[in-house]
Amino acid sequence: MSTIVRKNLVYVWLAIVSLFLGVLTCGQAAAERKVTEFVEIDVQRINVREPDGTLRMTISSAATAPGLIFKGTEHPFPNRQAAGILFFNDEGTENGGLLFGGSKKGQIVSSGGHLSFDQYEQDQVISLDQTEDHGRRRAGLTFFDRPASSLSMDLVDKLDTPEGSAQFEAQAAAGGFGYPRVFIGKNEERESTVILRDAKGLARLRLSVTPAGSASIEFIDASGKVVRRITEK
Repeated sequence: MSTIVRKNLVYVWLAIVSLFLGVLTCGQAAAERKVTEFVEIDVQRINVREPDGTLRMTISSAATAPGLIFKGTEHPFPNRQAAGILFFNDEGTENGGLLFGGSKKGQIVSSGGHLSFDQYEQDQVISLDQTEDHGRRRAGLTFFDRPASSLSMDLVDKLDTPEGSAQFEAQAAAGGFGYPRVFIGKNEERESTVILRDAKGLARLRLSVTPAGSASIEFIDASGKVVRRITEK
């Protein structure tokens, strides 16, 4: 057999081996990443995770809603009893969500929707809300200031106890969780309004338009008194 023929056979053999390895690799990749299709599926909760198991999102009913998850560890959170979607950051800590619900008992209607995004290891800094309760309706966008420190998981774990509840209320009253700074929306009196607050959460400027069309700008001092009011007249 000539040298040229032998070389050609080697090239052919290498091509066959490369093709086989390519097919094998593609087959392994396809086997590792399976896609399952459904026309319809009934579930109570779906957990979306990274390949290493880090939780990135949950979709759940009210009955299966998770507690407060911080760095992959779940803490009881009795204040959350709603269906929705929760978002988690790269470290498996909650950083926002979409919650919703509504019902009618007798003649009393209650309804609500909430979309928020959290500061790192803190509470929401942007919140879009709609609420309806006993005929009073409110809808708007709120921006918050939050402390630079992380939420205390020790306090969260005690929320359902009298001691923990009292401690939470005291810390909230002292500004330990921050304050709302801006509200843009419609209030319970059906006024279109913009409220700007200072670093202590005190309203200092309010722009409003009543349902009848009267517009005004109000300047407010630290005691809550309107010190100047401007109208279209």
